[in-house]
Amino acid sequence: MSSRKQNSNPHNSEVAQHDPFAAFKFRDYRLFTIGRLVLFVGSQMQTVAIGWELYERTNSAIALGGVGLAQVLPMIILTLIAGDVADRRERKVTMLLSVMLLALCSLALGVLSYTQGAIFLIYACLVLTGVARAFLKPASDALMWQLIPVSAFTNAATWNSSSFQLAAVIGPAFGGFGIALLGSATGVYVLAAIAALLCFILTLAIKEQKSIRSTEPISFKALAAGAKFVWQNQLILAAITLDMFAVLLGGAIALLPIFAKDILHVGPVELGYLQAAHSIGALTMAITLAYLPPLRKAGPALLWSVVGFGVVTIIFGLSRSFWLSMLMLILGGALDSISVVIRHTLVQIRTPDHLRGRVAAINSVFISASNELGGFESGLTAALFGPVISVVGGGIGTIVVVIATAMIWPGIRKLGALQEYK
Repeated sequence: MSSRKQNSNPHNSEVAQHDPFAAFKFRDYRLFTIGRLVLFVGSQMQTVAIGWELYERTNSAIALGGVGLAQVLPMIILTLIAGDVADRRERKVTMLLSVMLLALCSLALGVLSYTQGAIFLIYACLVLTGVARAFLKPASDALMWQLIPVSAFTNAATWNSSSFQLAAVIGPAFGGFGIALLGSATGVYVLAAIAALLCFILTLAIKEQKSIRSTEPISFKALAAGAKFVWQNQLILAAITLDMFAVLLGGAIALLPIFAKDILHVGPVELGYLQAAHSIGALTMAITLAYLPPLRKAGPALLWSVVGFGVVTIIFGLSRSFWLSMLMLILGGALDSISVVIRHTLVQIRTPDHLRGRVAAINSVFISASNELGGFESGLTAALFGPVISVVGGGIGTIVVVIATAMIWPGIRKLGALQEYK
């Protein structure tokens, strides 16, 4: 009797059967994830190289600020078109063409670096890189969920987050080491191109996937279908809005050089540690989530993780201790990872296949815009009120947004296990 009673508990059964590597049992998902990890590492290396070279050649902070802007603007402008292409065309082909364009842009940057080409040509390459990423993001995100069953979605979301954070930790280190070893940024661009080509080869090996393609006539209504879907699905809208404002207001990362030099009174080595701390926390939590059973109360976990993110942001802003600041950034990354995994899983489980590309495009532009605008907001408020008030105010604002979200969309408070949400 006791044995039957124990087996009848679905939660106990789920714990016993949980496999932290469930998504990796599928060959095509393995190829996809390895390819995207290699591409992410190359992209992070290239970002370091671009920043180093532009600042060395121009000695201008404005030139550095233009790097992110040149890449995010095409993503914003092409959001609806890129999402529609991902739903109308073969997603694997779209991904392959986008990755090839990234490889060509990296090679072009290598040539411009070697020949000391015009600065405006470097920005032209960055704009084309933004175009490639605008089409790559929705196509690859939509393709990934075709490679695994719904039961593995949460596990795949955790490993997807892990691969991105791993690249964010090792990519910049490899980029800096490459510049030091090779004596210039030129070789790093070539390595980034090789990484893109490896991603191309691994993606090419993925089997053709059957998907339900959009058959609507091309129109603004069809292009905007992803935005309409998000607007009408309140839980998805709540999760995306919560994440966007948390990133927008909690942008302490952009001000780390100021905190390191003027508040914590540490040097460039410690600044490097601070910049890596968020990704270390996020990577650690993502791997932990992969080993834990799926969350039974995803809604409360999402809300409390963002509240926690606001709290650690406030403590970081008030801290005068390097190690306390480091700890808060690590915790902030870990809490952010929880919200990312829940949001990604919720969006993908709820979105029908013929809309995945357009919804992924809307989701990615929310993330890209909030990252870029979050850094701008932090810089502006720091200039007006000082860095401490900027960061502490952002943390308080994040907590207020959580309270507002829970009141406007009460359903998010009751969201249970994501695998049961259809």
